[in-house]
Amino acid sequence: MNEQVALHLASSAMLTTAKIAAPILLSAMLVGLLISIFQSVTMIQEMTLTFVPKLVVVGIVFGVAGHWMLGQFVGYVHQLFNSLPQLLGSG
Repeated sequence: MNEQVALHLASSAMLTTAKIAAPILLSAMLVGLLISIFQSVTMIQEMTLTFVPKLVVVGIVFGVAGHWMLGQFVGYVHQLFNSLPQLLGSG
């Protein structure tokens, strides 16, 4: 395994991680932004007001996009396991 193959493996792992984490992070960030705007307008500074809606939205995102996220991860692992003989040098 040369360094170009190692860099390709690392970059594809990071890309897969970013694709899997993007729906969760973007939805939590959007809800956080909306809640902070609401808190600024109403001057309500309650900590649970920011935590509970994010938790609910992340749960909904897992319910809606969880199948897709798991499919992305399983696809990457299958690709990695299929290329394992070539990575070890016996293919």
